[in-house]
Amino acid sequence: MRIAVRVLAGVVLLLAGLTAFDYLAPYTAARTGLSLEQRRSGLNESRASIPGFEMAYLEGGQGEPLLLIHGFGADKNNFTRVARFLTPHYRVIAPDLPGFGAATRSDTATYTIAEQVERLRQFAQGLGLKRVHLGGSSMGGHIATTWAGKYPEEVASLWLLAPGGTVAAFDSELRREFQRTGEILLVAKTPEEHARVRAFAMAHEPWLPHSLKRVLGERAAADYALHSKIFKALRQEPPVETLFPRIDAPALIVWGTEDRALNPKGADTLRAMMPNARVILMPGIGHLPMIEAVRQSAEDYLAFRHILAGS
Repeated sequence: MRIAVRVLAGVVLLLAGLTAFDYLAPYTAARTGLSLEQRRSGLNESRASIPGFEMAYLEGGQGEPLLLIHGFGADKNNFTRVARFLTPHYRVIAPDLPGFGAATRSDTATYTIAEQVERLRQFAQGLGLKRVHLGGSSMGGHIATTWAGKYPEEVASLWLLAPGGTVAAFDSELRREFQRTGEILLVAKTPEEHARVRAFAMAHEPWLPHSLKRVLGERAAADYALHSKIFKALRQEPPVETLFPRIDAPALIVWGTEDRALNPKGADTLRAMMPNARVILMPGIGHLPMIEAVRQSAEDYLAFRHILAGS
């Protein structure tokens, strides 16, 4: 009995210490937590330089290269948890796009889809990658689709997670609210508003420690002006269906049925222009399937790649 009481007391003290650390040293705690998550997924963080920008990126695993592109307002760590199931099979690479995450920001640069494609191509070439499998979430899916349309010889396959770029996808609550009030539901003016952004983006938000919520909120608030500018510019992008009527790369298109940021009907447009595409609609999932349904997203992708390898 005494031993059990001592063990329980030790656990309570440990939890209390971790909680205090999480609240009193949020940046250190968040950095430590992310580092542990990355290592659990077999990822290491590095930095790369391209003209005008420094880009942080995660890399791990072996095999064919899988380059994962995050969405608007997000960063490379959107793929950290799902990567745990992917690094045993592929060389997984997840960069921070210029203007986001730990990458360089410039108030004088522009961040069009075409420019981000060229920056990522420079990044990939710097790593010695000539042909890659691409995964993209939201804006990252728009970038991946454009890359495949412009440079089909460089793209082995596409994994599109609630991708932007089509007229149908942007017929959403996000667009309607912006047209009605001018408010962008994916940006935060204050750190506290980031909780509202997360709730809008996800139907099933995973548990996050206080430290990470605070760090993400403060970064989002600091990026408010730049990301608002980028969002407004993205609205002027030509729809991918007008630029690339046909993309032959094998594609897995995944969308949550509860997505409020981009309309799942965008999958129909993409399937019409991609003869080798398969669509998965995930019931009850929001805008970020690889975060809200980590294992299912990974298993669906692994099955897609298995079929691709046998074809």
